[in-house]
Amino acid sequence: MASKSPPPKRSNRTVQLGDMIGKALDPALKKRGFAGRDLIAHWQTIAPPPWDKISMPDKLVWPRRDRPDPEGAILHLRCLEGHGLALTHEGQAIASAINRYFGYLIVGSVRLSPMPLVAESRRAEAPKTLPRAAIDSIKTRTGAIEDDGLREALEKLGRGVLGKRRG
Repeated sequence: MASKSPPPKRSNRTVQLGDMIGKALDPALKKRGFAGRDLIAHWQTIAPPPWDKISMPDKLVWPRRDRPDPEGAILHLRCLEGHGLALTHEGQAIASAINRYFGYLIVGSVRLSPMPLVAESRRAEAPKTLPRAAIDSIKTRTGAIEDDGLREALEKLGRGVLGKRRG
């Protein structure tokens, strides 16, 4: 009869989410040419302004091993639309900032990635408080609607429309 396998070892301690996810991300990052997560995780610290906010590393392409004089990797950056031309002109400054952060030559040149960076949608602002008269006006107009869900949706729409007009 086969012996039972021992129960899994429990650490009995809290583990940060970044530590758990990091092991899952490493194989995907290695396929993109990154040896670790540092360049992506600390991009806002590494990149010079304004590139820290409008660009993000996409992949690193390392030179072939048979080349006699490796001059660093090629960093492909995604950037917001309209900033590609400036990125090509500022590529050497970005590469210098990356190499200065790590203390040795990693990036030899920077190129624009064919995939654009999608801008994050800004969070909706907190709804503005409407005067009591405006709220009462919305309720009287929607009061005859029998369906509760439809009435609440129209009241919410009315508050949104009147809030934008007043703002």
